[in-house]
Amino acid sequence: MNPRYPVIATRAGYRCEYCHAPQVISNSHFEVEHIHPVSRGGGEHDDNLALACPSCNVFKAAALSAVDPASGELVVLFHPRLHVWVEHFEVIDATLQIHGLTATGRATVECLRMNRDLSVLARGYWAMIGLFP
Repeated sequence: MNPRYPVIATRAGYRCEYCHAPQVISNSHFEVEHIHPVSRGGGEHDDNLALACPSCNVFKAAALSAVDPASGELVVLFHPRLHVWVEHFEVIDATLQIHGLTATGRATVECLRMNRDLSVLARGYWAMIGLFP
């Protein structure tokens, strides 16, 4: 486990900082993710670390940007230390899908595949027990 895990997880409220999945229902600790990957020049400082569920971490990989599906333009991905979640995303109550409100939000939803069938199904269960949103 990353030695910075306690600080990063506490700061994140034990939720994925991308899709807001609650860690409490997981059978393992979420990942301490490099927002700007070390392989692309990012550092080990707390401002470059985020708590990420395994799904978001895998799909984000070393990406810093992705294509906005609405405009076709390459845009930066959501940065948990620089951006405010509610300015870029909303949860659609009827479907429990995460909807991007901005180019960054839309690109992040697509890149991290936040609305995969299994993710939406899990959100339904989390909502039933009061853990989401």
